Amino acid sequence: MAAPTNDVHGKSGNAAETKNERHNLEAVKHTILVLSGKGGVGKSTVATQIALTLKQRGFKVGILDIDLCGPSIPRMLNVQGSNVHQCSQGWVPVYADREQRLSVMSIGFLLSSNDEAVVWRGPKKNAMIKQFLSDVFWNDLDYLIIDTPPGTSDEHITVVEGLQQYKPDGAVLVTTPQAVAVGDVRRELTFCRKTGIPVLGVVENMSGYVCPHCAECSNVFSKGGGESLAKQFSIPFLGCIPLDPQLTKCAEEGKSFIDAFPSSSSAGAIQDVVKTLLQGGQTLKT
Repeated sequence: MAAPTNDVHGKSGNAAETKNERHNLEAVKHTILVLSGKGGVGKSTVATQIALTLKQRGFKVGILDIDLCGPSIPRMLNVQGSNVHQCSQGWVPVYADREQRLSVMSIGFLLSSNDEAVVWRGPKKNAMIKQFLSDVFWNDLDYLIIDTPPGTSDEHITVVEGLQQYKPDGAVLVTTPQAVAVGDVRRELTFCRKTGIPVLGVVENMSGYVCPHCAECSNVFSKGGGESLAKQFSIPFLGCIPLDPQLTKCAEEGKSFIDAFPSSSSAGAIQDVVKTLLQGGQTLKT
């Protein structure tokens, strides 16, 4: 892996690094973690669509992809293969648009090829996450969206500990309607409560299937599991996003779905999720 000059094995407790970390993250107004109890629920897709929607609303947005073993954000934004450069404040993120209103940092930019596997033990993963949190120069973001790996591992604890002093706004939990996925999100809720991370709400992804020909929505994986969970635990329900072949194609090709298909029901659902997210918490309003 061709990493920048900083040593990912180095300790993060020295004064210079602490000063740099404070500078870089204090330039971010709002930080939102996107969590899921299990893989395959579309967490990265939801994180990307939230970021694109916020950018469309005129905000300056960054995405930090800390899913070290499965970095999919670069492909979804069509920036895979980009190089990470450095400035005096640290790493300069990769911009996904000409206006430089959407920036991305991912382990995918530091790998020699798309097929390279990250075969690391926990300490090295945690060191990399700490470096991502401290050394990326976001340069006055309105929103930083952090796409996390599935589960509640030590990688999540590292992120929470690294963000504590900056008081992140909270977490968006992503589930699918099935009972298995909802059960895993219950454990994610417990993780948030134990670590003091506010829960901003639940998104039920893959909630129905939108036919590309007639636009009718069929409930392939049942419906309502995420909403029921939100009611049970008295947390906000942000909305449902259906399965949509057009959304899948845009994610594969690195295109903005909400720009390409603004009148589709799925784009409307994503807009509603972000609208509810912004309306639900006073701290998120800019």
